[in-house]
Amino acid sequence: MKLSVLILNYKTPYFLHLCLESVQRATAKLESEMIVIDNNSEDESVNLIKTHFPEVLLIENKKNLGFSKANNLGVKQAKGEFICILNPDVVLPENCFEILLDFSSDKKDLGAVGIRLNDGTGAYLPESKRNIPNIEVAFQKLTGDTSKYYANQLAQDEIGEVPVLVGAFLFIRKGVFNDVDGFDEDYFMYGEDIDLSYKLIQNGYKNYYFGQLTALHFKGESTIKNRKYHRRFYKAMQTFQKKHFSKGRFVNGILILVLKLIAETKSNKRDKPENRAADKTIFWVSKQSDIPKTFHLKNYQSLKVIAFTEISQLQKTSATVIFDLQDLEVGEVLRAMQLLKNSKNRFRIRPPNCNFSVGSDTSTSQGELIKW
Repeated sequence: MKLSVLILNYKTPYFLHLCLESVQRATAKLESEMIVIDNNSEDESVNLIKTHFPEVLLIENKKNLGFSKANNLGVKQAKGEFICILNPDVVLPENCFEILLDFSSDKKDLGAVGIRLNDGTGAYLPESKRNIPNIEVAFQKLTGDTSKYYANQLAQDEIGEVPVLVGAFLFIRKGVFNDVDGFDEDYFMYGEDIDLSYKLIQNGYKNYYFGQLTALHFKGESTIKNRKYHRRFYKAMQTFQKKHFSKGRFVNGILILVLKLIAETKSNKRDKPENRAADKTIFWVSKQSDIPKTFHLKNYQSLKVIAFTEISQLQKTSATVIFDLQDLEVGEVLRAMQLLKNSKNRFRIRPPNCNFSVGSDTSTSQGELIKW
């Protein structure tokens, strides 16, 4: 088997549905499998998979094992030569894996490969490519200076080597993943992707950023910047520094204390989400399909249907735009979001034959759901 796509899920059923739909499309021409590891979500997630995606290999954990341990369990079940570690709030274009397999085929020293990720507004996510967070870089990151944290030496749409990739999308040979002992299970959440990227480099592999491929990472659904986030991020940085940049017990103690103080200070600050849509108009975008008969306008003032070929008209609007995957391709939707990203529109995507659409209006707040 050529490819195994592993998705770790925790309480994101609707985003998971859209993610699986995109993975199905992206693997349609490949010998592949989809594996979902559910970390005891105790919601609709498991039933959704069994009902709508019976071909998925489902691993049901009895408790939340965290990112590293749960993904390592999934990799043990994987049969593919390549694996893709994927967040459940990521949406892939149809040509994603074919392009990456072609890119990776002749690289003997290949570590992990990442791609350009945009958030739910169409904006580029700089964590798609990062540098090694040594002591200096980690301090600067926690104080708000990200100039050395992100790998700005490579442009957003370039292809080239970078030190660190993001765990929301990691494409790697299973043999290479196992060669460096996979994810370090000392990390519960955050930091495991940094650690894996660093271990790959330490073992002679090269990590690549493929900026000519773009995927959508809603991110706000799985990464809410609250007190718990900052504490976990601090803990991950503490673990990484102790493992790879130890300065001795006394110095380590001081550094850990300072990191903790910074994290606690930042956790008391709240990001204010941008108000991206003042009115309550919906634009339903498709090619030929009709609006579902069950759809109703609760909490919305008006509904306007627009053909996909006419979406340039929405560049000056301030409304909710629902892209219908009943007859649209994911790649088309991603390009449309780029076209409209500077407007005040909110974007939602509806999977085929579903009574909901999902989206995210910032990269720091909870994802959004419209259900009918």
